[in-house]
Amino acid sequence: MPIHILPPDVADKIAAGEVVERPASVVKELIENSLDAGATDIRVEIRGGGKRLIRVIDNGCGMSAQDATLAFQRHATSKLRDAADLEHIETLGFRGEALAAIAAVSKTTLITRSADEPVGIELKLESSELVARRSVGGPVGTSITVEHLFWNTPARLKFLRTDATEAGRISQIITRYALAYPEVRFAYVTEGRLAFQSTGSGDRMETLMKVYGHEIAREMLPVEEGEDVIAPGIRVSGFVSKPSLHRANRRYIELFVNRRYIQDKNLTFAVVRAYHTMLPEKRFPIAALFIEMAPTEVDVNVHPTKAEVRFRQASLVFRAVQRAVHRALVEHSSVVGLGLEPEEGSRAMWAARREPEQRPEEPDQLRMDLMQAGLSTEPDSKQSRAEVGSASEIAATRGGAKLPPLRPVGQVSAMFLVAEGPDGLYLIDQHAAHERILYEKIVAAGENPIPTQQLLEPMVIELGTQLAGAVAQHLPTLQQSGFDIELFGGGSFLLRGVPAFMSGQDPRRLLEEVADGLSERADLVGRDREDALVRIICKRLAIKAGQTLSLAEQRELLRQLEACENPLTCPHGRPTILHFSARQLERQFGRT
Repeated sequence: MPIHILPPDVADKIAAGEVVERPASVVKELIENSLDAGATDIRVEIRGGGKRLIRVIDNGCGMSAQDATLAFQRHATSKLRDAADLEHIETLGFRGEALAAIAAVSKTTLITRSADEPVGIELKLESSELVARRSVGGPVGTSITVEHLFWNTPARLKFLRTDATEAGRISQIITRYALAYPEVRFAYVTEGRLAFQSTGSGDRMETLMKVYGHEIAREMLPVEEGEDVIAPGIRVSGFVSKPSLHRANRRYIELFVNRRYIQDKNLTFAVVRAYHTMLPEKRFPIAALFIEMAPTEVDVNVHPTKAEVRFRQASLVFRAVQRAVHRALVEHSSVVGLGLEPEEGSRAMWAARREPEQRPEEPDQLRMDLMQAGLSTEPDSKQSRAEVGSASEIAATRGGAKLPPLRPVGQVSAMFLVAEGPDGLYLIDQHAAHERILYEKIVAAGENPIPTQQLLEPMVIELGTQLAGAVAQHLPTLQQSGFDIELFGGGSFLLRGVPAFMSGQDPRRLLEEVADGLSERADLVGRDREDALVRIICKRLAIKAGQTLSLAEQRELLRQLEACENPLTCPHGRPTILHFSARQLERQFGRT
């Protein structure tokens, strides 16, 4: 078959397919043009899910009659002059393809007027062909109406979803830009009904409430804007959900670079990673994060729809995002429950009531007294904080989520501790709390391994070739966790000692469970795999549900939980503690 040049209309339709995938693509391109034009009020109207009609009206600077005609030519733009400008793009649009692509697959009407001209101009196009032109009156700004999208490309039209689905995608586009530009007033009208409207007040939290609703917005934590010392020139701000608020997938993590919405798997992973051990497995947070950096440090010209970008120093951006989110979680996290702010009177009463409890520990505390195992939790401990696995990422910041001093009251179902604090009642899951304590001790051990209790006689443990391989791969971590273990040939190991706080645990069964757990997580590598090992060990060694604790043991468990860096969740993300304020209890008993 001989080579030939495609007709212009065919070439335009092919090019349009790269930019205009669906009605939401049209809305995105037109909103970006409005924002670049300095609009402070943008109204989007649709019918038929955007397939029948899309209209975007703004109060931007508008266009002159001459520019309006040129705007529908391919690669016509006012935002670039030469190739050097690609190095520091500060506008949302820059390629000059959007209007040409939209006009190629629809019936388009443009009405615009600039402040320098007494009247505006109206242009009508069908399949890129100008069919009508006239002068019109109107305010400064631009109105673009796109009708019968894909009317001349039925193959593309039949792949669109239902009207409701396409309208939902458009809504997502609008709310993203409303979050990125809180100073702009957005209105979204579908089928003649106002579906969304932001105030344009400039208050991002106010916009957040409009987008997510009051219930979710109340559960969001602010990420304060600040320049990271490790990543100078990169500022991260926005909102992230508390660990108690999560979703089944990553779709609720919204990322913006210089107020441009982007999709980046690495940065999404950085957000999830910041919640390390705070979320249940396969659950993900809600986030709206805004990354600001010099335009020269990011390349936005790598994707037809500009949804992906390339960073000059991707690792620094990753660290800046992770550290900013983790800092917000640590500084603003609180105990799960219905608590209210404590009153000074209740604090004073608590101090007086807790004082008698400060007495020497009873000797029967040995069963779970980790202090006897050499695992000091005092604030001034000289214990090393060297990195172990992903420990440095967990301990990026200090302070914040600390528990008040708690006084043990008793135990429920040999499973939960009941404790009193300065601002009410606390219920503690003893297994989850002990998991958190063990996890932080192993992670913080560094060059000071957890003390080992030597066995009277070394034990040879046969695991078989498959399971033995998983254990052999992580012998250093096991040794750091208090196991004196070495290879003994084949699938066997020689165990000489166990962690000092194992309290009679069956070491053979423990190693088998560790090996089984590692085999199930074969998809993990590197630090993730080591961290999974530590969590498996903690789960196996922690106090079990059904284990009765003396009052002294309860007190010791609470004291060590108070000293934890992140006492509110176990390493698997489950809550360790629930809180009910004294005022809430009074209401429940009808005393207020």
